[in-house]
Amino acid sequence: MNTLRTAMLLAAMTALFMGVGFLIGGTGGMVIALLFAAGMNLFSYWNADKMVLSMNRAIEVDERNAPEYYAIVEALAKQAGLPMPKTYLIDSPQPNAFATGRNPENAAVAASTGLLERLSHEEVAAVMAHELAHVQHRDTLTMTIVATLAGAISMLGNFAFFFGGSRENNNPLGFVGVLVAMLVAPFAAMIVQMAVSRTREYEADRRGAEICGNPLWLASALDKIARGAERIPNPDAERNPAMAHLFIINPLHGERMDNLFSTHPSTENRIAALQQMAREMSGAAQAARREAPAPGQPDEPQAGPWSQPAEPERPKPNPWGRNPTGPRGTGSKGPWS
Repeated sequence: MNTLRTAMLLAAMTALFMGVGFLIGGTGGMVIALLFAAGMNLFSYWNADKMVLSMNRAIEVDERNAPEYYAIVEALAKQAGLPMPKTYLIDSPQPNAFATGRNPENAAVAASTGLLERLSHEEVAAVMAHELAHVQHRDTLTMTIVATLAGAISMLGNFAFFFGGSRENNNPLGFVGVLVAMLVAPFAAMIVQMAVSRTREYEADRRGAEICGNPLWLASALDKIARGAERIPNPDAERNPAMAHLFIINPLHGERMDNLFSTHPSTENRIAALQQMAREMSGAAQAARREAPAPGQPDEPQAGPWSQPAEPERPKPNPWGRNPTGPRGTGSKGPWS
């Protein structure tokens, strides 16, 4: 199903390229746009993840400079039966995270420094479990290619402003065609939002809650991230809005409604679904205990793959070892020092 969805999405994007090319340069422009789209599709398959990470100025980290963060991802990947993805940090105060890569063997997960500073150990684990769920469902290929092609469509619309519409281009609609092509660019992100089903966020929430062991951790994390994203801007995402759908919460301001053109379901709906899942898990656990009681069996979902005690101390807000009381970027172990 994911392979078919990816193929249909690429076909739709290619058709859009051809339509814009026809409006700019007639039949010749359509052929050129088709060739350009084919090249972009191939390039995106192999390089879209690198472009997305570069646009967010992400830096790869490991167990030496981000020990707790890396250990969380490593334990969760093992729990999910996935290869260890490359792990990145984004130096941004806005709490957020995303996953990218064409398959689980070539996947990467990225979290912002704001996310690691503002969320607890359990909440960070739940967020990264959500991102690993996207990797496991192979959503990352679709989302990274969409982000790249949407940006290219916007560039093609801008190209129409400078070079389209002359009679030499054999454009049957003339300047009207150029205007139509220019109007496509501002709506490229909307097309992406409609093309990428928002139901995958609900699916990733559910699977992520299963991986980390407790749906309420992810519910709490989503609430904190959403409130943080409302107050704290993300300039890199604002400059590249076509990649907004990659993040666990929309990083752009003014995108809060759960409608057809939204990149994400409403946070309230996602939290409600996770709370319902927690109730179902609790009910199933109680029913299992009644059928086969086991001495010492806990009432709540297990703590997670990193084997924390049932009643852990309050976790540090900086899972990669940064000094929480100092200014951002001054910790001795952080990758930004």
